[in-house]
Amino acid sequence: MTKPPLALLLAAPRGFCAGVDRAIRIVELALEKWGAPVYVRHEIVHNRYVVDGLRAKGAVFVEELDECPDDRPVVFSAHGVPQSVPAEAARRNMIAVDATCPLVTKVHNEARRHHENGLQIVMIGHAGHPETVGTMGQLPPGEVLLVETVEDVGRLAVRDPGRLAFVTQTTLSVDDTAGIVAALRARFPAIVGPGKEDICYATTNRQEAVKAMAPRIDALVVIGAPNSSNSRRLVEVGRAAGCGYAQLVQRAGEIDWRALEGARAVGLTAGASAPEVLVEEVIEAFRARYEVTVEPVETAVETVEFKVPRVLREPA
Repeated sequence: MTKPPLALLLAAPRGFCAGVDRAIRIVELALEKWGAPVYVRHEIVHNRYVVDGLRAKGAVFVEELDECPDDRPVVFSAHGVPQSVPAEAARRNMIAVDATCPLVTKVHNEARRHHENGLQIVMIGHAGHPETVGTMGQLPPGEVLLVETVEDVGRLAVRDPGRLAFVTQTTLSVDDTAGIVAALRARFPAIVGPGKEDICYATTNRQEAVKAMAPRIDALVVIGAPNSSNSRRLVEVGRAAGCGYAQLVQRAGEIDWRALEGARAVGLTAGASAPEVLVEEVIEAFRARYEVTVEPVETAVETVEFKVPRVLREPA
């Protein structure tokens, strides 16, 4: 039986960003240096395939520090942690390695600097996401107010409208965040913003690639975890940019093939926590069902690299 033709538009950039790559290397190097088990507070990155692979090598994933013994190393995830966590690790004399993405650390530093200057902080982010929890946890309670929508801005009760600054989660929708920032500036004209955009380069680049191919495709498949903020934003961006149907899958086995029936062009991308091996797996799944022509859609070239902490570069 002849397979139907399909144009598969492949987004570039896609998949791992520098912060995710660094975080995974940190866990691997910690296992090499200290042996198993190495404890990791929260999933190192939001991807089951990655987490399962590290677990097989000896990583133990926990949600809280009190689940870790004092005599084994602990790694803090790429999303960042409240200041209370490293403080508790230090109190217990634990070996702690911080895998927080440097671009998240930049936001933490911004928030602390604004606080030192006497400003109350408004954070644009998603409630309960570990990055938001970590950023808000850099300052005392009440010093960081969370907004998720434009409507939230209208409900804000601030200490002094003339003494405010804002920061954002690094994995948000660029367009949605711009609307919230505009609402903040309209209500609080004196509010201070970041010197450079908080939404990270990788999130922005992956969204731009989806926007570029959205008008040309019948459907979009995003590889990523349901708890991955940047992956979920790619689905939303694709729909907003004109793609009539978009689905988020963790592996090829989750693809809803019936929903793709009749599609002549499908876009494929991967969130910043998804490894390229899963992209290849999905492409092969398409090839099993269609006569596939792969067309790269490249909107940026990424060359960013982040160093691992010095403790992992020193001899044991």
